[in-house]
Formats: sequence, C-alpha cells, structure tokens
Amino acid sequence: MTLGLTLTANMAASFKELPRRIVQIRNRSARFGPRNRLGNSTFRTEMSACRCCSGAAAGRSTNFGFESVPEGEKAERVYKVFESVAQKYDVMNDAMSLGIHRLWKDSLLRLMNPQPGLKLLDTAGGTGDISFRFLEYTRSVREGQLRHRARANQTPSWQEIAAGYGSEGEEPAESRAVVCDINKEMLKVGKERAETAGITTGLSWVVGDAEELPFNDDQFDVYTIAFGIRNVTHIEQALQEALRVLKPGGRFMCLEFSKVSNPLLSRLYDAYSFQMIPVLGEVIAGDWKSYQYLVESIRRFPDQETLKEMIEEAGFFRVQYVNLTGGVVAIHSGFKL
Repeated sequence: MTLGLTLTANMAASFKELPRRIVQIRNRSARFGPRNRLGNSTFRTEMSACRCCSGAAAGRSTNFGFESVPEGEKAERVYKVFESVAQKYDVMNDAMSLGIHRLWKDSLLRLMNPQPGLKLLDTAGGTGDISFRFLEYTRSVREGQLRHRARANQTPSWQEIAAGYGSEGEEPAESRAVVCDINKEMLKVGKERAETAGITTGLSWVVGDAEELPFNDDQFDVYTIAFGIRNVTHIEQALQEALRVLKPGGRFMCLEFSKVSNPLLSRLYDAYSFQMIPVLGEVIAGDWKSYQYLVESIRRFPDQETLKEMIEEAGFFRVQYVNLTGGVVAIHSGFKL
C-alpha cells in the first residue's frame, strides 16, 4: 500500500512537468527519429542492424579516456580493462577511495529506500555490490514489517482486526535482483562473492550490454547503474534502454563520478587521481594502464547538469541529483511515467 501511494504521488507530481518535457521529447524526436516501442526481439534486431550499417559508424570516433578511438573499438577495449581488473576490483575500490565507495553505495540505497517485493536491475553490476545491499535492505524492511505484525497480533485493536480480515497468512513479498554485466569475468567474481556470503535466493546473473539489454519492456521497478555508465559507448542509448525495461512508475538511479566544484578540492582530487591511482593499480593489480584509463574516463564524463539533461531527454521525469563528497560522485534519479 505504501509503495502504491508513493508511486502515485510521484506520478502525480510528474504531470506538472509534462508541458516542458513534451517540448524536450519533440526536440529529441526531431534529432533521433521516433522511439521504438516494439517488442524486445524486434527492438534488439533493429538496434543491431543500425550498428551494422557501419559505413557511417566506422567513421565515427569516441573517447577512450583521453584517447580518441573508433566507436566500434571502445567496447572491446573497455571489456579488456575490466577483464584485467576483475579479480582485484573490490580491493582496488577500497584502496582508491579509502573505503569511501562503501558509503557512497549505502547512500544510494538510503535514497532509493526500496520496499519488499520490488525487482531491481543492477546494470553494469559487476561484482554485485548494489544488488547485495538492495537484498539486505529489503529483507531488513520485510523482517521489520513481520515483527510489527506479530506484535500487533498479540493485542490487536478492532481497526487492525478489520483491516486484516481475509488476509490471514499473507506476508510481505520478497524482492529480487538481477545483476547484468557485459563482462563475464566481473560476473564470475560476483557469483563467487555471493556464494561466500551465502546469498542464494532472489539473485540472478545475466551477461548483457547496457546498450542492448536482453529483457522485455516494462520488467523492473528499479534500474541502477553504479560507476558504469561512463564506460558505455553511447550513453543516450543506454538511457533509452533503461527507460524501456522499467515499469511505468519505475525509478532510474545512477551513481557515478562527477565534477568537483570546490577549486581547492578539485586540485587535490586531480593530483591524487593522476599521481596515485595508477600507481596503486600497478602495485595492487599489476595494471597501470587500466587504472590510468579509469581516471581519464572520469575526467571526460559529463558534469552533473549535463547528465541531468541527458536523462530528461531520454524521457525520464522528476530528474534530480545529489552530490556526495563535494561532487566527487553524484547520484542522479528519475522516474518513468
């Protein structure tokens, strides 16, 4: 009931934005053509066909860190980066951020505040950090609801008896999470972590591309992508896919490195990033180049306002962002009507 009221309120508030957003969507349609609303198999076939019209695509370039590369080459190179760092990925995250990445991910879950019964798509989910937190959070909420119900049943009021009439035996639904990542090595590490932690239910692992998700339309309540969207070749396309697979009323959430506004903090952050992180990569993971790319990719990523506009242009409503650690990272959020 709480979830339904929350989604209804979110959707009602979103209608206030309709006139402005209709103009944005029309402008987007003029640039990109009409949005595809076909079934998933047809959608993916047409997307693949577009990619295969390589006469034009082959001539286009994109950034790989500070380097300019052909679009068709970036995905392969990014794959090799994460294939190389997969085994040391979590250790390096702790070393590079001094453990603060754990607080950033906790903040994402607090802002999400997921309720039992929701289905999460954790895109570019790698080693499962977000999904693990999601399942732990919703199970904790579910257990709290069951405890509250047990206490209420001991001395129920007549209102509680009336409200519970006909619903005996019903329990809050369990949540589910799907970790989707293009890199098999990252998923392998994630599965090993899940087994070690004893997480065996409500979690599945799927190999998939954020730009061509292997799911039907309107499947998920929440879509997250944490420290992954800057690595895709076509951000706009990944955002369109996020919109497609979310249910109406579903929520998009992106946790990503962003732009530091404080000049002093920005200089310190740059010095640490370029002088220390590649060194840590070499010492801990034996891989200087991969971590040099990761630092460079952060600097090439759009700032907070630009990403907000991109999410709105993809078709999301009530798009907002929250800066963490002075803008070192930001959480962007939006809803699908």
